[in-house]
Amino acid sequence: MPSRTVNAITAGLLLILAVALVVQSGVLAPPLEPSDYENATVTVREDNGTTLATVDVRVADTDRKRYVGLSETASLDSGEGMLFVHENVDTYPYVMRNMSFPLDILFVAPDGTITAIHHAPIEPGERGDDLTRYEGRGKYVLEVPRGYTNATGIDEGDTVVIPDGVS
Repeated sequence: MPSRTVNAITAGLLLILAVALVVQSGVLAPPLEPSDYENATVTVREDNGTTLATVDVRVADTDRKRYVGLSETASLDSGEGMLFVHENVDTYPYVMRNMSFPLDILFVAPDGTITAIHHAPIEPGERGDDLTRYEGRGKYVLEVPRGYTNATGIDEGDTVVIPDGVS
């Protein structure tokens, strides 16, 4: 008899753990809407202070928002983008999961310095193993329409001014 009780308790705990993992993963959460994001404006400047671009961004500052990213967005206009905010400085891989348009992906250090720029086409695959990984080091990642960095003259070493309140 005691082993049945132990088995029942173990099964119950495993069920609770499984439900908690599903809820935490966001699988049951409704899709994110643009209104679910904070909005901000970032400015990109050269070393001499010349403004190269101003980008209106949605701020992705939670795991779920960073995972979804722009994948539920039909398109971006010039001067629009998404700013991904990470808790720590690290090397992060970004992929073009379920994207319907190409991007420029800019990795940004805590001081705003652009450390890497990738020009990412639309991917035919949808699964993690099938997707190209675009890596860079920073605390922030700025995604803008592909070709935007070339059109505005944005290069590695330029500075993205992150507004106060966005950490």
